[in-house]
Amino acid sequence: MTAGCGTIAAMEAQIRYARTTDGVRIAYAVVGSGPPVLFCDVGMRFETLLAANFLLHDALSSCAGVTYFDQGGCGASDRDVTDMSVEAIVRATEAVVAACMQDERFTLIAAGWACASAALYATAHPEGVKRLICVGPSPPFAPPAVVRTDWSMGRRMIASAVFPYGPVERQRWLSQALRDSVSQAAWIAASEAYQAIDQVSVFEQVRVPTLFIAQAPREADRQHAVRLAAAVDDARLVLTDGTGPIDDDGAAILGCFEFMGIEARANEMTRGDTALILFADIVDSTALTERLGDAAFRSAARTLDGRMRTAIRVGGGTAIEGKLVGDGVLAVFASAANAIDAALACGRACDGTGLLLHLGLHAGDVIREEGNVFGGAVNIAARISALSAPGEVLVSRTVADLARTSAGVTFEDRGEHALKGVADPVRAYAVGRRDAD
Repeated sequence: MTAGCGTIAAMEAQIRYARTTDGVRIAYAVVGSGPPVLFCDVGMRFETLLAANFLLHDALSSCAGVTYFDQGGCGASDRDVTDMSVEAIVRATEAVVAACMQDERFTLIAAGWACASAALYATAHPEGVKRLICVGPSPPFAPPAVVRTDWSMGRRMIASAVFPYGPVERQRWLSQALRDSVSQAAWIAASEAYQAIDQVSVFEQVRVPTLFIAQAPREADRQHAVRLAAAVDDARLVLTDGTGPIDDDGAAILGCFEFMGIEARANEMTRGDTALILFADIVDSTALTERLGDAAFRSAARTLDGRMRTAIRVGGGTAIEGKLVGDGVLAVFASAANAIDAALACGRACDGTGLLLHLGLHAGDVIREEGNVFGGAVNIAARISALSAPGEVLVSRTVADLARTSAGVTFEDRGEHALKGVADPVRAYAVGRRDAD
């Protein structure tokens, strides 16, 4: 499979097109490299999905070559499509597989409504599907009446139903994503087609190993997943305790990895609750190398690297040994105050080296694996670091809120910024010393 350019750069991924047997152009792209995986969703533009940096998709792209595609009538595929049936999704799947799988057996992952069409595809093509993973299969439900009369209000109601426990940011994201991904008429047609499917009968025909993942607190989804799992001869069921988006559920991620036969990686990977992430990168390293000479620059950089790692260690943080970032350092902390102190100390470590740093901090869930960390929060920390002026420490609003009463510093609002690969604008704050007032 052709390797893509990573989840954070998904908006820059080269989109290709396949054509179904009935002439519909289907947009697809490959992200990551490794064992082949095909990911199927319904009504969601895959570029929007990836830009949200869900941990599940970050984790998949770190160890597999994941092919995403837009169903006909959605996203970058042909939009003037009226057939939104489950069979139409199967035809789209067949077109993408013919275009890029090169007779490889692959793992088929489907989310939500797409689970039924994925089961139909796996039944028709057992020679190509190595295993089937159904993430959050949902029972059929009639769309709220308001969806037919007010698409804006209807999208908000759909988002509240999908994310009943919040957070509000995810509900807002889904409403906007639906607006960009699919028309009102197409969504209604897809929901009506989904209601008409007898899913238990569909899954009774599946003859490949199948994993179902559902969140236990959502009782209707749990019962539905249990019924579907009972219909498949070779099925496994994972009920997680998560109440947030299943894409960010650590148990779901580990369940996928283990089922895909990536046991070693799954066993070494843990989901942190919240990590404070420091991204530090040398300013204009290329220009400095040309001006100072390679030997002099590397000597200064090694001196600064040692000082930074000492500052990080003294601050109670952990420098990520396996993941150097350009000519800088990535580190994680358990405390916002400690992370800010360490970032300021890293800035002071530049004294006498002739070098300066871009410094950025963000807080969020991360995946830890073999001494590395990754996930959407790491990507945001990198983007915030790139925004900072030389020698300045910029933090996200999340970090500022966590440290406002404990860090002994001031925060200057630098406004909202649209960060590449991040769906929603991020507000940044410059850190200052209170004793400098």
